[in-house]
Amino acid sequence: MNVKAIIKKVLIGTGLTLNIGVLGLGTYWVFISTVGYEAPVIVEKTLREPASLKEKFSQAPMVYTMDKFVVNLSGLPKRTIRVQVNLDMIGPDAFQEIMDFDNRAKARDKIVRILNEKTFDDLETIQGKLFLKDRIVEEVNHVLDRGLVKDVYFTDFVMN
Repeated sequence: MNVKAIIKKVLIGTGLTLNIGVLGLGTYWVFISTVGYEAPVIVEKTLREPASLKEKFSQAPMVYTMDKFVVNLSGLPKRTIRVQVNLDMIGPDAFQEIMDFDNRAKARDKIVRILNEKTFDDLETIQGKLFLKDRIVEEVNHVLDRGLVKDVYFTDFVMN
């Protein structure tokens, strides 16, 4: 046998194999895109029940922002402090309780008294501010009956 004849037979065999493979892939592609297509099944979805207001707020953080305080500090020379206090409440009951006018007024009075007792040197350091936060949490929690204050945040803190 001649080398050219052998190469010719190998090329014909390889071409035939490739043609059959491409034909098979084409047939499979046509099958899955037309004959093998299954329409999606329409399923009726049940609508979620609307959450009650209490459930909605029980998971979200409840932060009550008080009006700004401008208070005279203790000690000489006379200095003032301007601070905005945000109370992080432990639930909707506590939030509702602090929204009550009497409790809000009592809480503001307690905070003003705490600030009046402090000097500039007491509040100048980070540690002094942290002690102030703890004292505010403690005093406001004494005002509330049902709820609790978890933490205090200062969004404005300026001393002159």
